[in-house]
Amino acid sequence: METNKKSFTGQVVSDKMEKTIVVAISSRRLHPLYKKYVTSTKKVKAHDEKNEANIGDTVRVVECRHISKDKCWRLVQIVERAR
Repeated sequence: METNKKSFTGQVVSDKMEKTIVVAISSRRLHPLYKKYVTSTKKVKAHDEKNEANIGDTVRVVECRHISKDKCWRLVQIVERAR
């Protein structure tokens, strides 16, 4: 894995497409004024060549070149399988 590429860990929320998964990446940050933690979620489409990830799996995705119009992430590994 190259060091200058962005890498995130997230949860698979959809695997209905062919060779594509939708990964929800959540991040928590402290609100500057109200001092409460705010959770923001971003959904990205990632390329899954062998269709091995399923809904609920925790996966690591890495940035890559555009594979389609809105698919510019690639599945690197499945960190944890869904129960």
